[in-house]
Amino acid sequence: MRVCRWKGGLKGRAEVGPVGLPGGPARGEAMMGRGCLPEGSAGAEPEAPDAAFVRRVQGALGPGKREGGKSLRGGTPQPGARGPSGEAGLLRLSPSSASPLLTAPAGGGQAQFSRMMPRKRKRLTPLNAVQSKPSFSPADTSGSLTVVLDGNSSPVSSKYFSEEKRTSSRLGTDFFNQSCISLAKSFLGQILVHKLPDGRELRGKIVETEAYLGGEDAASHSKGGKQTARNTAMFMKPGTLYVYQIYGIYFCMNVSSQGEGAAVLLRSLEPLQGLDTMRQLRSTQRKGSAKPLKDWQLCNGPSKLCQALAINKSFDQKDLARDTAIWMEPGSEAPGEQAVVTAARIGVSYGGEWAQKPLRFYIRGNKCVSVVDKKVEREQGAAD
Repeated sequence: MRVCRWKGGLKGRAEVGPVGLPGGPARGEAMMGRGCLPEGSAGAEPEAPDAAFVRRVQGALGPGKREGGKSLRGGTPQPGARGPSGEAGLLRLSPSSASPLLTAPAGGGQAQFSRMMPRKRKRLTPLNAVQSKPSFSPADTSGSLTVVLDGNSSPVSSKYFSEEKRTSSRLGTDFFNQSCISLAKSFLGQILVHKLPDGRELRGKIVETEAYLGGEDAASHSKGGKQTARNTAMFMKPGTLYVYQIYGIYFCMNVSSQGEGAAVLLRSLEPLQGLDTMRQLRSTQRKGSAKPLKDWQLCNGPSKLCQALAINKSFDQKDLARDTAIWMEPGSEAPGEQAVVTAARIGVSYGGEWAQKPLRFYIRGNKCVSVVDKKVEREQGAAD
């Protein structure tokens, strides 16, 4: 038996069975290096096998493809390959993977051997380039999907992420963290959104609000600082919904603000999206064969807007800054100071002197406002 070695020293022993040649070597004896050494001669240089010996080994291992040296496919050795000069290539084992590879014949055939597998190298070169790249660059795939990646490789812009992009523009906790009167004015022009369970979204622009200042306000549910199971949301963080029922059948929606027990009542909306659905929701609460509602009549009152947007007690204590079913978005533009009318609140005669305080705010000239105070508008118009 012979021992095969690399130039760097003794590596292993070829012990594959005989190939059937009379007096021939064991299968694989010529596969561990550029030559084989007699056992016990580890310090000597390897001797190159003669061409006749190589042909005998290759012929015994079976026929292979002989065109352009393409005798290796998928890592399986197929001996018999010849280079462009007709010289037989030798088989060796790769020291890293122990897989058989073709090596150039001894005697300076390296240049010729480099042309033995041109087409496979062409296929492997771009593949290796792709595999070695640490990351990929964004690409436009014919407009079907355009994803722009940030440093964290997370999608930030795509038509398939339009919903995420839209809800990311919602009004956050910082917006709601205002004094009650300031928040009531800031709500004007903002968009209230309710996403129904089937995915449809109902939208309306806030055009009328009322401020309830908490314990000192005799018209507030939290007057005197009284906290109950019903009004707990008024004492929660700014942006929390406070939904309560009136007359046993209707609902009103408020949003908590800064101040102990302070909240803003949403009185009217201008419907923007889902008007047919709003009309259907309103019709379920109306008697008999009433006339179809006009658009401006859909949300022109605190209970009407709750009906049109399908708001009920289940929305009580929801966080407008975080909830996935209801939120607010910034409007296209906020009304100017002269476009906002300040008047007394509606239906709070029980509040004594607080009933006359100017804590209602609405957008002048908007048809969806529930109650227009013409006297106040004239006075404010004259003052302006």
